[in-house]
Amino acid sequence: MATDKKAPLGSIENPIKFNDQDFKTLLEECLTSGQLFVDPAFPAEQKSIGMPEDPDPKKAIKWQRPKEIGENAVFVEGTTGTTDICQGQLGNCWLLAALSCLTMHPTLFVKVVPSGQSLAKPYAGIFHFRFWQYGEWVEVVVDDRLPVREGRLLFSYSHTRNEYWSALVEKAYAKLMGSYGSLKGGNISEGMEDFTGGIAYTMEVSSRTPRVMWRSLTAALSRGSLLSCFIEAKSYLEVGKVTGNGLIKGHAYALTDTDKVTKGSDEILLLRLRNPWGFVEYRGPWSDKGKEWDDVDTAEKERIELKKKEDGEFWISSEDFSKLFDIVELCSVSPDTLEEGNTPASPSTAASPSTWTISEHEGVWVSGSSAGGSRRYRKSFWKNPQFELVLTEQDKAEDEDEDDDDEDDDNDDEEEEMTPEEKKIAEKQKEKAKKCTVLVELLQKNRRQKDKVHFLYIGFHIYKVPSELQGVCLSSNFFQKNRPVGRSGKYRAQRGVWRKLHLEPGNYILVASAYRPNQPGEFFVRIFSKTGNTLGTQDFTCSSGFLPLMAAPVPPEDHMRVKKTFDDVAGPDDRLNAKELRTLFNSALDKDYHLPLETCRQLILGEDTKGRCSLSRKQTETLLSGLRNLQSIFFQFDEDSSGTMSPFELSTALQAVGMQLDDKVAQLVCERFAAGEIHMPFCSFVACVTRLRKLFALYESETSQEVKDRGINSWLLQFLIV
Repeated sequence: MATDKKAPLGSIENPIKFNDQDFKTLLEECLTSGQLFVDPAFPAEQKSIGMPEDPDPKKAIKWQRPKEIGENAVFVEGTTGTTDICQGQLGNCWLLAALSCLTMHPTLFVKVVPSGQSLAKPYAGIFHFRFWQYGEWVEVVVDDRLPVREGRLLFSYSHTRNEYWSALVEKAYAKLMGSYGSLKGGNISEGMEDFTGGIAYTMEVSSRTPRVMWRSLTAALSRGSLLSCFIEAKSYLEVGKVTGNGLIKGHAYALTDTDKVTKGSDEILLLRLRNPWGFVEYRGPWSDKGKEWDDVDTAEKERIELKKKEDGEFWISSEDFSKLFDIVELCSVSPDTLEEGNTPASPSTAASPSTWTISEHEGVWVSGSSAGGSRRYRKSFWKNPQFELVLTEQDKAEDEDEDDDDEDDDNDDEEEEMTPEEKKIAEKQKEKAKKCTVLVELLQKNRRQKDKVHFLYIGFHIYKVPSELQGVCLSSNFFQKNRPVGRSGKYRAQRGVWRKLHLEPGNYILVASAYRPNQPGEFFVRIFSKTGNTLGTQDFTCSSGFLPLMAAPVPPEDHMRVKKTFDDVAGPDDRLNAKELRTLFNSALDKDYHLPLETCRQLILGEDTKGRCSLSRKQTETLLSGLRNLQSIFFQFDEDSSGTMSPFELSTALQAVGMQLDDKVAQLVCERFAAGEIHMPFCSFVACVTRLRKLFALYESETSQEVKDRGINSWLLQFLIV
């Protein structure tokens, strides 16, 4: 008998409950009590607006439910469409343009806006929406109290003014980000990815001829991709400037359709765009009021639903689009439509999601530990988080042919019209067929919080690892001697960067980094691979170990120094306590390397003292000799003779002591003993070595097989935080 199996947590069928708020439970409670839902997690207060309050009393914000704003309020009127969304007094055209694109794809739309929601009975003032967040779908619950100023919605509204689904989606997304103010400014790709879970990327309009660009966009739309475009502003002052033909610079437009009409003997390729404002339209050729439509058959105009009204939506020819617009942003739910430098496959060859497998991983950049910066910072780049890619099987030839099929069903002699660019791409297909296709995307997390947006410049590099180094911790020497075989390109201050690569079968290391070192942050990596490849992607780990170096003999001067101290201050038990040891050690060490009392206590605890808080002559001599050795090692990394070293050098310094640490262990060690500081003093290095030496010794003496099976890394991670 078949049993119902619950969908995995984070899937669209079983999304994570944001703030642990369960929609069904809350809805039932409200219907039972007869009370409308009031959301305590996103209160109707100024902090939810996330922007300074206007001092003018006339502009005070009220929070009202749709039926309080207008008696004829509805959640959705008829069907959803692009004109349901108009931008209010918030600079979030990027989000609303993405939402406009979403309305063109019903199957994707219901993922974000679950069906069955209404302002009619049973009504409880509660709604829920779903957004993709770094590999997981998250359900956000909101009440329907919306910010209103002077009787009108402050932010997003519908063209008819009585439809409220778009305003509630905007509120839910604002709650997810922290406030409405968090939505100011952004790339359309962010919204498109969070509405679909797809892969967003940017394409320069000038990279293709108008005809090829039109074909590319037509194919992408037919495959379910979300498209938008904008004109680049040359300076901040140009953002929002309306040009003579009615277009706005630095402003996101939704690209919702393509079509072609006949004018006389000419075939005109058209694109349909929408301004999220809901007004201010293009006034050039083929716009709503363009005279060019006079020569087009009425039947043609009816077929493409030409609407000559100020609703923000308009048509533009492919020729003018290529002249006036600079950037197209696309978001695809399948990697098959993402072929850089190539026109996507024709609409007839729909991509199947099953042709790809996906692996997802989270990581973190920690100052002084794993935030190593770009390749220009040679001494710290190798400390960035690393992931292992194992590609064992080549792509199937037919898969590659499908990806790069450029045939146009409407033109049988397209072969003769191939551009030089298309011919060059076609010639590369035979080479690609013998390689593994991998798409890597790096996204930085949680940079849009409260009222601030601060993206780091991010990128990734991929290195091929020779067989003799597989499974071995890669040192800085490897990265200095080897060049990457793939990279994301120029570091960019945006949420995500991606690149589709064709790699030979083998083992690889992916290094994710911010441009500058010591910039903390969280990130998310997605790796897609063609079916047929065995993609063993995991956090790259190696075993930690300690091979004690041969102790140097105690120099005569130290022997005499210890003897004199013991003769002068040692008690009847002939031992020294922490204060006495501090005086002795600091008399022997350079001034910049003096130890505080607490470090001396830790040194005592690192020795076998039979429970006593003091050391014998022999132990003191050995310890002083060891401290001189550590001072010598530390001095190599104290580049400016300040008595400190960069925490990035800690792993290398520990290797000089004889300790090899896994990256996760090294990161925890840095957090434990460098406390996130950019400079690490000698006393912290001594405390670190003392602690690790003790833990390695305890692990060696451990007799539990269970402990041994878990391994040294687990042991160190468990006890380093104690």
